[in-house]
Amino acid sequence: MTELIKRRTLFGELCAELTGTFILILFGVGVVAQVVAGGIGNHDSIAWAWGLGVTLGVYVAGRMSGAHLNPAVTIALAAFRGFSWAKVAPYALAQTLGAFLAALVVRWNYSEVIDKFDPGHTIKSQGIFSTLPGNGTGPVHTAGAFRDQVIGTAILMLMILAITDIRNTAPAANLTPFVVGLLVVAIGMAWGTNAGYAINPARDFGPRLASFLTGYSTAFRDQYGALYFWVPIVGPVIGALIGGALYDLLVGRFLPVSDEDEEPGRTAESPQVAAEHTSA
Repeated sequence: MTELIKRRTLFGELCAELTGTFILILFGVGVVAQVVAGGIGNHDSIAWAWGLGVTLGVYVAGRMSGAHLNPAVTIALAAFRGFSWAKVAPYALAQTLGAFLAALVVRWNYSEVIDKFDPGHTIKSQGIFSTLPGNGTGPVHTAGAFRDQVIGTAILMLMILAITDIRNTAPAANLTPFVVGLLVVAIGMAWGTNAGYAINPARDFGPRLASFLTGYSTAFRDQYGALYFWVPIVGPVIGALIGGALYDLLVGRFLPVSDEDEEPGRTAESPQVAAEHTSA
């Protein structure tokens, strides 16, 4: 019997990124809809469901694409781990499309509950789909939310590189998605006040667009009326680049080189295969 060999293609990688991000958003946006509009659960429910969504999304897409699930992570991997720059835009588009489609499913499934909770589709329920400064209620404005997104995503990226660095104390390959999911839970529990810890341009813009197209006329603005959609896009990209630079500067360059690091396609400074996993 002739063994069939499946070759990795860009189309296959994009399908994996789309599907992995779709799974992530089904659980993430779904739990927020349940807590906000359905009144079931609390902040901890949200943090845990987002983390589990990341874990499950990475298990879905990890083998095929590395499961970035986040344009900011994809950009940082291109900057610091040799990921092809030519794939950055296609990956980001696939991730955003996956998030958009998943948000449409959540919007459809929870339509009755959302309509009862907020018939006018206002700021009151807009946060189900996209983030707002101060989670729509606090005193935080654009500058504070932007700062928060830079810091939160820097933490995310630094830790992803640490968790997936085969020269460091990386978990076994099949546990990496679980540990990355725990990382997102921790960020949600510690860094969720100022801007809802989007830390992922696709996670925010895809559902934001879906909500805009299904009745949320203020989807691109915050509760103060300011144009806000760009904050969870630009902030995470800057933060991921800072986090990647800090890991390599403070930890990565001091780690010893092993024989495994010298396998074809890997270098001590670029553990690309191990680093192509992610996030929220």
